[in-house]
Amino acid sequence: MRRASTCLAVIGLAVLALSGTASATPTVTFEAKAVPIAGFPHTGNIFGAGAAVQAEFTIAGSEYGGYSPPLIGVNVSLPSGAKIHSAGFPTCPTPTIAVEHEPKKCPKLSKAGPKGEAEGFVVFGSERVPEKVSLESFYAAGGGINVYVEGHTPASIEIASTGHYEHLSGGGGFGPELVSQVPLIETVPGAPDGSTSKINIKVGSAIKKGGKTLYYGTMPTKCPKKYLPIKAELKFAALGGLTEQTVTKEYHAPCPRK
Repeated sequence: MRRASTCLAVIGLAVLALSGTASATPTVTFEAKAVPIAGFPHTGNIFGAGAAVQAEFTIAGSEYGGYSPPLIGVNVSLPSGAKIHSAGFPTCPTPTIAVEHEPKKCPKLSKAGPKGEAEGFVVFGSERVPEKVSLESFYAAGGGINVYVEGHTPASIEIASTGHYEHLSGGGGFGPELVSQVPLIETVPGAPDGSTSKINIKVGSAIKKGGKTLYYGTMPTKCPKKYLPIKAELKFAALGGLTEQTVTKEYHAPCPRK
């Protein structure tokens, strides 16, 4: 009976250990702020003004072979009162970057912002190797934003993250939500998919049309909470025995100035 009890105890500890592993989630930090649009004065963190959004993410974890599981989605909810004005902005057809991998073919004014960058890891055999990729954002038909992801060393990466807006009228204390899907980063057959550790991207622009300046995004006209809440949801793949996980973070950006 003592031997049986010992075995049961060991099994119980093993189950607890496995449960702890399965329930572990990646650690995410998130920051976003309104910034000026290059070449357009009186933009940025100003009530009712046009603005771009600078967002930064850091991701850490050990659930997926010693690092965080592959990222498959990024949703960002803007503060209540923020507006998206996609009408009048040129767009880049999704197949141009998702199928042809030719971002140079996109109309110049369809660029949603300057090049960003991301960092992560790819695995070859037992070796985990860091990789940096560039991020080019483009306006998509219907008002969404697609991001072309390109890397060359050590793996060749050419994928497109596609995104669309939801809740344009706001809800739950937040405004428009950009919902984006991120494809798995595959390297060689049988190898784990790539993992993301950092993202730095700026989105938002303005154009002149018919003697008028059009801003893709404009700031709220009030700040009732003494800060502007911005929410991010990062979704991670169900691979390697893990379940799909979502990590939600909220950032309190400073109120705009008058």
